[in-house]
Amino acid sequence: MPTMTRQWLLNGHPRGRGIEDGDFKLAETELPDPGEGEMLLATRYLGFDPAQKGWMENIADYVAPMAIGDVMRGSGICEVIESNGGRFQKGDWVFGTTGWTEHLVTDGKELTKVETELSPTAVLSVLGTTGVTAYCGLFKVGKPVAGDTVLVSGAAGATGSVVGQLAKIAGCRAVGIAGGPEKCKWLVEEAGYDAAIDYKAGDVKRQIREQCPRGVDVIFDNVGGSILDEMLANIATGARVVICGGISRYESGGTPTGPGNYFNLIFRRASMAGFIVLDWAAEFPQIRKRLEGFVQDGRLRYQEDIQEGFENAPETLKRLFVGKNRGKQMLKL
Repeated sequence: MPTMTRQWLLNGHPRGRGIEDGDFKLAETELPDPGEGEMLLATRYLGFDPAQKGWMENIADYVAPMAIGDVMRGSGICEVIESNGGRFQKGDWVFGTTGWTEHLVTDGKELTKVETELSPTAVLSVLGTTGVTAYCGLFKVGKPVAGDTVLVSGAAGATGSVVGQLAKIAGCRAVGIAGGPEKCKWLVEEAGYDAAIDYKAGDVKRQIREQCPRGVDVIFDNVGGSILDEMLANIATGARVVICGGISRYESGGTPTGPGNYFNLIFRRASMAGFIVLDWAAEFPQIRKRLEGFVQDGRLRYQEDIQEGFENAPETLKRLFVGKNRGKQMLKL
C-alpha cells in the first residue's frame, strides 16, 4: 500500500530579508512502497538550525543548492515502520538528514541508529550536530589550555551553551554573551558559566573588559557583526578566534561585513579560523560517547525547546532568528 504523506517544500529564497510564510508550501504526496533494501520511516522529531536559512538562500556551498519545490532540508529522528531488507529493523529509531516530511522511503545510508541512554531527542541536541559542533570548534580549532579565558557569543543557544561547559571541563574560565537577564541568569546558574554579558544592556566592550581583565584567549563566535568586533577589541596575545556562525546576518541577508577590529589579530599575534564540522565526521561516534559521559556524570547540561505539530515547522524555524528558543530547537510530530 503506497503511503500518503505531507511535506513542506521550498517556495522562496529569502535573500536579503527574514524568512516569510510564503517561503514554504505544504504539499501532499504519495510515496512508493519500499524497494529491495529500502525502508519506510515515520518522522517523530525535526531539528532546526540557523544554517537552514543559508541553505534556503543557496549561499552555503558546502551543501547542494536547494531549488524551489524541493522538500525543505533538515535533520530528523524517525521510526522504521517497514523494512524491505533494509539496514535497520522495523521499530528501530534512526536520525540524520530526513527533510521536512512526515514519512520517507530511503535506503538509510546517510542515517544512524539512535543508541543512547539519554532521551532519544539528545541525538539532535547535545549528541547531535550542535554538540559535536561545539566540541570540534572548541577543541580542534580553539585549542583551549587550562587557565584560558573562553568568550562565547550566542552563549545561550544550543551550541553556545555546550561550548562554555566544555571550556569549564577543560579547566578554563568561561564567559558568555547572551540577550536579556533571563538567558544570562541561566548561563551562570544552570550552564555553569563563570560570568554572563547581556548585550541588550549596552556597552558590550566595557562589559567584556570587566569580565575578561587578562584578555580573551579563545573566542567562539556564533553571531558575527558588531558583537565580533567588540570581542576582537579585547583579545590576549596568541588568541584563537573560532568562527562558527553569524546569526546577525540571517535577518539582513548577504554575508556580514568584515570586522573593523581585525587588525588586532596582528597586534596580538592571534589567529581567526572558520570550520565546517563535517570535516571530523569520522570521529563523531567517539565524540558522542564522550559528550554522553559528560552528561551522565553531571558536568554537561543541555536544554531542548520542543514545539509540536508538523504544520508548525516554518514557525518553529523562525523562532531561532528572534531568540525565542531556549537550547536546541525541535518539533515533535
